[in-house]
Formats: sequence, C-alpha cells, structure tokens
Amino acid sequence: MKLSIIRSACGSLRIHPARPGSRVSGLSRRCQPVGPANDRLILRAASAASSGGTNPKVSVNLGKQSRKDDGFECDSSLSEVVQSTKEAMLALQRRHSTVKPLLAILQAGEDDSLLEISKKIAGRIGLNVTQICLTKECTEDEIVEEVLKLNDDPRVHGVHLRLPPASLTSRVLNALKPEKDVDGISDLNMGRLVRGDLSKGFVPPRASAVMDLLEKHDTPLEGKTVLLIGGEGPFGVALQCLMERSGLVALKNQWSSKSLQSQVCACDSTYFTYFLCINPSVNHLLPVCLTGGCQQFHLSYSYCFFSDDHAIEISSKSGLEYLTAAYRTQNVVRSCSRWLQAQQYQPWHLQCLKLQPLTPVPSDIEISRAQTPKPVDQLAEEIGLLPEELEAYGRSKAKVRLSLLDRLHKQPDGKYVLVAGITPTPLGEGKSTVTIGLVQALSAHLKLNSFACLRQPSQGPTFGVKGGAAGGGYAQVIPMEEFNLHLTGDIHAITAANNLVAAAIDARMLHEATQSDKALFNRLVPSVNGVRRFSPIQISRLHRLGINKIDPASLTPQDVSTFVRLDLDPSKITWQRVVDTNDRFLRKITVGQASTEKGQMRETGFDIAVASEIMAILALADSLEDMRTRLARMVVGTSRSGQPVTAEDLGVSGALVVLMKDAIKPTLMQTLEGTPVFVHAGPFANIAHGNSSVLADKLALKLVGRDGFVVTEAGFGADIGMEKFFNIKCRTSGLRPDVVVLVATVRALKMHGGGSNVSAGAPLPREYIDENLSLVAGGCQSNLRKQIQIAHLFGVPVVVALNVFKTDTQAEIELVCQMAKESGASDAVPCHHWAQGGRGSLDLARAVNEAASRPSNFQFLYNIEMPIVEKIRTIATKVYGADDIELSPEAVAKIDYYNQQGYGSLPICMAKTHLSLSHMPDKKGVPTGFVLPIRDVRASIGAGFIYPLVGTMSTMPGLPTRPCFYDIDLDPVTEEITGLF
Repeated sequence: MKLSIIRSACGSLRIHPARPGSRVSGLSRRCQPVGPANDRLILRAASAASSGGTNPKVSVNLGKQSRKDDGFECDSSLSEVVQSTKEAMLALQRRHSTVKPLLAILQAGEDDSLLEISKKIAGRIGLNVTQICLTKECTEDEIVEEVLKLNDDPRVHGVHLRLPPASLTSRVLNALKPEKDVDGISDLNMGRLVRGDLSKGFVPPRASAVMDLLEKHDTPLEGKTVLLIGGEGPFGVALQCLMERSGLVALKNQWSSKSLQSQVCACDSTYFTYFLCINPSVNHLLPVCLTGGCQQFHLSYSYCFFSDDHAIEISSKSGLEYLTAAYRTQNVVRSCSRWLQAQQYQPWHLQCLKLQPLTPVPSDIEISRAQTPKPVDQLAEEIGLLPEELEAYGRSKAKVRLSLLDRLHKQPDGKYVLVAGITPTPLGEGKSTVTIGLVQALSAHLKLNSFACLRQPSQGPTFGVKGGAAGGGYAQVIPMEEFNLHLTGDIHAITAANNLVAAAIDARMLHEATQSDKALFNRLVPSVNGVRRFSPIQISRLHRLGINKIDPASLTPQDVSTFVRLDLDPSKITWQRVVDTNDRFLRKITVGQASTEKGQMRETGFDIAVASEIMAILALADSLEDMRTRLARMVVGTSRSGQPVTAEDLGVSGALVVLMKDAIKPTLMQTLEGTPVFVHAGPFANIAHGNSSVLADKLALKLVGRDGFVVTEAGFGADIGMEKFFNIKCRTSGLRPDVVVLVATVRALKMHGGGSNVSAGAPLPREYIDENLSLVAGGCQSNLRKQIQIAHLFGVPVVVALNVFKTDTQAEIELVCQMAKESGASDAVPCHHWAQGGRGSLDLARAVNEAASRPSNFQFLYNIEMPIVEKIRTIATKVYGADDIELSPEAVAKIDYYNQQGYGSLPICMAKTHLSLSHMPDKKGVPTGFVLPIRDVRASIGAGFIYPLVGTMSTMPGLPTRPCFYDIDLDPVTEEITGLF
C-alpha cells in the first residue's frame, strides 16, 4: 500500500484512496501558517476492526459551507463552544459591565485570513480582536518588544503569536505572560498542562478542537489506542496529554518511512484504533500496509487519516480553523475572567519567618544578618499584590504603585492603630521597636493580617546621634542596613526637588534685576521656528493674574511686565536649601558672592532634608495629582507688593513632580518574622507633623482587609506626634484611628518622676538600674497619666505598652501596669519583643485586638475655622498644660498676613521641643504655671498647615562630639557594613 502526501490550498483536507497510476502533485499556492506553531492536525478515524465491522466512507465536515461561506452553518462542536463562551461572556459582563475582553494577534506579514475568522467568532461572542503586523523579516528583538508591550497593556487579555516556527524561540515564548498565553504554548503553560493543573494555564485551542472531534466521531475513547506520527512541538505534546487524560493509549512515532511502516505493519487490525499524523517533515510517498486491506491513500500537508476501509474529509476553511478560533476566544474570556478575579481583594497566605532568639541578645546588625529575608516579590504575592503593582529595588525591597488604591477602592479598611509615646528621654523609649513587635505578634502568632507603617530614617541622625531607626533586638525591619541608608532614594529626590526650587528663586531674581521686561519676555517665551507659544504652566500663571490670553503677541506692555516680574523681596524669601546631613555650619550662609552674580548677595541657610516642606507634602499627599497641586502652591517668598510667590509662579512645579514621581510610592519591606512593612516619608515631629505617609497607611488598610490591622507610628511623645497625627494627618486622610498604643519605659518614668538627668552613652545612675518604686510612681502620676489624658481628648481608647528592659523588676512592671489602668488606659501590658520577637508582644497584640473591637468616639481637638490664635491657644492649654500663650510682634504680624491671604483655616503644626510638655527641654514630668511663647509663625501652604515656632527651634541639627560615624565602616572583601547599632 502506498501513501501519497499532497499539499492543498489553505489547508483543506482530502483523504481518499488513490487511483492506481494517478499522479500526485503539490498545489502552487500555500496557506500562511496559522497558530503558534506549524503543527497541524492531520487526521482521525476509527478502524473498522475495532468497531466490529466494515464502515462506509465517513465524511466529517466541520462547518458546512453556507451561502455566505462564513463558517457559522456549523456542526454541534462549533455551535456548543460558541454558545458556552457567549454565556460566560454575558455572565462576566453582568458583573463588570465596562470590561470587554480583547484578543491581540501578533503576526509576521499582513495576511488577514486568521483575523477574519477570529473576528467572525468574536462577533458572535462579544469580544474584541486586534491585529499587530510585523514585517515578515522581523527580528527576535522586535517580536519580544511587541510582546512586552502587550504584556503591559491591561486592555489585552489574550495574545496569539501567529509567527513562523523559526521565530517561536524559547525567548519569545517565555517573554509572553503565561496569563495572556491563550494558545498555551509557553513553557509554564505547557508544564501546567502536563502536570494536569489547568486552574491558571490554558489548553492549546487546536488540541481542544482535535479532542472535540475525536470524542464526537466514535464510541467512547476509554482504552483505545492511537498512534501519533510526528508532533514533537507544543501541539503534539498537548494532544498526547489530553488523549491520555481521556483514557486513550497514546503511542508516538517519528515521521520516517522505515519506522512508520515497520510499526504499523507489525500490528494486527485490532491494535490501533486511530492514526494521527502531525506536521509531516517529508514530502514524498510513504508505503504503509494496513492489516485487513491494502489500499493507497493520499495524505495532504494539513490533515490526513489512515484506516483500512474508510476516510474522513475535513474542510479547513470553514471547519477546524473556526473550531480552533472558538476555543481560543473561550480562553480569552477565561483569561479576562481570571484577570478580573485577580483584581479583587486576595486573602493573605503569609509564610512567616521563624525566629530563634539567643541569650544574651546579639547586636541589632548581627540579628538582622542572621535572618534571610524573603524575596520581595514573594512577600508581595503573599499579601495580595499583583506583579504589575511592584517595582523592585533589589531583592528585598520594592516600590508599590498607587494603582492599588483604585483596584481595591471597594475593599473595607482594616483597623487603624497609632503607636505614640510618653515624653521621650535621651535614651529613647522604643516606639519603632514596639510597632514592629506588635505586628510580628499579630501576623506571625495570632495569624491576623497586619502591616507596619514607618518613616524612613534621615541620614543626619543615622550618622550623628541615633545610629538608625529600624527597631531593635528581635523586632526589626530587615535588611536594616538598607532601611537606614538611602533605601529607595526618596530623601535624595526631596533634596533634589527642594534645591531646584532654591536655584530657581535666585536665578529668577538675578535675571529680573539685570534685564528689561522685553528681554525677560523674549527669553521666557522664546520664538521656536518662528512661533512663540506659552507653555501650559505659563498659561496657568496668566490665568491667576487675571490675564485671559494665550497668544503672546496679544499681551500689552503692562501684561508683559506683570507676567515676567515676580519681584521677590530678598528679605522675605522663606525657602532654604537642604541637605540630609547634620551640618550646623550651614544654618546661616551668604549666597551670591561670585562676581558673576552681579551683586545679588543675600543671607539664607540650609535645613536638614527631612525638614523640607516637600517632605511634609510627600507624607500628606493622597495621590500624584494631589502632590502636584500641593507642590505648585508652595509659597517660597513674598513680592515687594506683599503678594505670595509660589513654585507655580516660578514655573518649576511640573519639574518637581517629575523628580518626585517615584518617591510618592511607598517602599515595601519586611520584619524579622517576614511580616510586611511600608517605609515612607520621614518628617521630623518637632518641626513638622512627624508621621509616615497617608498613602502608606491607605494602601496598607486596603491590603490587610476588614479584620486586619495597620500599625503606624507618630514621632516623639503624644503631645507632639500624636496630636499632629490627629489634627493634621487624620484631617487630610479622612482616616479615623481605632486604638492608641502608648509606649513607656520604667527608666523614662523614673526620670519624669524626679530621677537625675541622663545622656546617651554615659553610665546610668543607680536609680535607673536598681528598683525604685517611688520614682516609677511619680512618673506614672505625672507624665504617663497626662499622655493618656491627651489621647482621651480625641476619644480614642489607649493601651499602654511597657517596653521592658532587663534592669526592670517585676514590682516596677506591675506598678506601671496598675497605675496606667487607674489613669484610664483600656489595658496595660509588659512587652518583651526586643528579646523574644513577636512572641514577646502577644499580650499587647491581644489587648490591641480587644480595644479595637470597642467603638471609638474620635473627635478633633479644634474646629478648623477657629482663628489661628485660638487654635494655637487650644493646643497650648489643653495638650501642653500651659496657662496661656504669648505672641511676639513678629508672630502677630505673620498671623495677620496669613489671615489676609486666606490661610486662616489651615490646621496648626507646632514646632516645639520634644523633650518636655512645655517649651523648656529640661522640665520633665508635667510642667505647670507657664506661658507658651510663640516667637514666630510660618506657613507651609503646600503641605497645608501653619507652624508656630515655640522658643528656639532649629531646623538643622548639629553633630555631637562623638558622632555615630566613628563606628560605621565597610569590609572591603565582604562589603558588609559595620557600626550600625
């Protein structure tokens, strides 16, 4: 018996006995390859022997030719797939009416045959199809570039690669996102198919179509045998998997005449039920002898079938291709449905890291290095973040995109917990450590979703007096070196943006002082290719000036003068340069001394970078647009006519947004026990509002879910950071706290109870090491009680967390907890997280969980419409305990000016020492009988608050005699950092 292989136009199949002596030839026209590979279904049929008799010739036409030849006068297979997919589509759109799945066909060349078939199927189902045509000679790089674009396009839910086999390299296939690979040909999807896991992958559409035909053509497939000839590619592998899963015994053979003839002829008529030939690699006659009859069959290029006495006829144009396209669109709808499901809130599956605390407790950096953090993408997946919402910075930290807020906008927020403290001492009370210990206890031990939100440390204190702020002991953020140094560069972005404004101020003053109105106008609005146009930011300035013109030629000389002259008063410039280093000698400087500055000298100074108004804006903005608006309205000085001059007037606000576009995204890190942390913003609490960002809190509240917890920290004592958290941050964010955790230590209470002064690094006096209940009681009756009362002013329940040190006695611990409850705390518990990690804060976690379940009666301390003076007085008397306030003449003049400019309804951000409830740093406990002096009042209009200066406040710290940098170094071999804690 001889077999003839012929090539047919557009892949139509004709399988029939060859007439003796007939001539076999190939047709001159060949169809473009369709599908992700050149693998073609060749045949299927049942043997007469297995069905118990001799069958007549069988014709299966998968789509009878209709009058329109559109493929929709189809058999039950095509009709069923189309109908079931249409029903799935309707169900999807009932839930998401605005979503319409999209199939993208990426092909080489401009053949539209597949597009037309796909469009007809898609039209019946209700999805969209688009086509991207590359040149036939396109390179692998060009293909990958287009694939990556389709990966990133959220409108595209399925991608079909209609490319030559040589172009379907491993790099191309695996560049395609598996969730958009609706042909199931990527390595991951093929692996899922082989493993039998189709919950995320896809069955190749052509394989689904073949199996559909097999199942409908004959009796049940269970136990029957099929010989697959050829088919080493994805289609052959997929088909074999599906056959075996259906109960068929699938055997494979390479397409060669010798092996094929010997294998077929060696079998009797009952052995093979089906022969399927896939992608024949030869183009000549193959003699095959089938038991039970010796006939000659023609085998087409596209589809073929062997059997001893019957054949199948398939018309590709209106048959198999339509069925394959229908299964492909079904996969697109499934892909869209999975995508929509992934957009919903996902339950956490957090894999916590185990701790093995050592005694004695090693140094912070040794503990940090002993724990290997999870890859940040793994952590992100565990807490329900999508891959496209993550921007990795190395292995262990990543920025999180703000699109998360849009995706989860319907998700209820979790519980909101603020960690504050009593008035701090030079030794520190451990708010960050408590925050980390609490979330480790909640997530790793109580199995409640929780997130910590912390500020980024400034390098000034890190290299100066503090040494870092990652927590401590077994309650840390890791890697602590990355946390403390640079992180993802947010503070550097703030420094660059702040100093760009400063440079713009001095440059503008120079140019205005040395040029005429006409010269300024010609340079500010230059003619480009003979055309003069205003930039959008300049049009915005014109509108603010009341000049409603957009044609530069239409401005009058007066308009031109008004437009080009900011006329800044050098003595009333409020904007300073910044650097993230404690450099006391930059507090006051003189600029403009070079001869090239033409006498434009003036006094100015530097602030530390985290004191910049841009840092406060970063912490308070709730979107990129909101940040841009705030940056634009920053007031940098006053004109000689008394009008405020803004960053928008300088024309720099758009550039500031560009510099800050990445800094606005919170940074994801983790604790020692693998629980998530957001690190974002770092305003100081004594000169700004001292809280991490609104955005970090909002993102975390959505991620933890309704029953989860977000623990955020306010700087310094409850009179500073907590008051500003409530009156400024909560007004801006609209968020309302459920619980306040007030951190105290025995040694700080002893100091407030009358103990002697201490300084960092000096030996502790005996009363701080030995048991002293009277000093502890004095501190509880004064400072601790007062701080609890401050929290109650806002109607929020308080849990006192006693941060236990090894020198604390059991009697001292019990006394603090007892007196805290008597002072109005909901609960008071000792915490041992420093030595034990999350397990040491379990009592605190349970107490917070209990307190959060009670109703909160949150209220603001003052009405925002109160006069500025009354708002200041309210804070001074109710929070600090002052008898009254005293305003300097300069402060009175500033308040009058701000009222005149319409800033009177802004909240108040007091710039005051953190070391005392009063303005006197050495007054511990609860000072009374004092009047609070307000020496100056300034405004951060962009950030959105008025900040009075109480006493002498510095915005640039200085280095101590022995800074921390003496101990910080780098091992040149291992590149390990030493000296950080």
